Amino acid sequence: MEPKRIVAMCGSLRKDSLNRKLLNEIIKQSEGKWHVKEAEIGKLPLFNEDIEAAGDPESVKSFRKKLKEADGVLIVTPEYNAGMPGGLKNALDWASRSPEEFSIKNLPVAIAGASNGNVGTALSQMQLRQTLTNMNANIMTNPKIIASRYQTKIDPETGRLTDESTAKQIDKFIESFSRFVTVFGE
Repeated sequence: MEPKRIVAMCGSLRKDSLNRKLLNEIIKQSEGKWHVKEAEIGKLPLFNEDIEAAGDPESVKSFRKKLKEADGVLIVTPEYNAGMPGGLKNALDWASRSPEEFSIKNLPVAIAGASNGNVGTALSQMQLRQTLTNMNANIMTNPKIIASRYQTKIDPETGRLTDESTAKQIDKFIESFSRFVTVFGE
């Protein structure tokens, strides 16, 4: 089977975030199964209809082009103040306004998240699912990755995952999303 073309979005803009480390681990464990391109959300301007009316900036065009070419979308998000980060919401606003052929509409989407707390990213993921449902995305409901206390599961120097249970959970997540993309992708 040919690798799935997955566009990944990291909701944290910080280079050394736990969610960046989780995304890197998912990418590493998906080698041979997925071909991952990252959609850089930090370079998107704040959504504004005046900007949209003047013509999409290059960052928006590039973002939409990646979505158009994707078989599925992976979103790895932290939780800020019991919700999704503003930069991620902004990216979804741009995706929702895009022409039909560039939209996230009907694309298979998987959600994961890591946090340093005990609750993980459950509230952020719930809010993200609500937004994606409104956008008519095909959201994989299970398995979930809500990696709480992720800093205790990685090597502090390399950022690489050391927790076997979480590694198995990621493998299951990758296998499930690969099947989900095959069934629900257009």
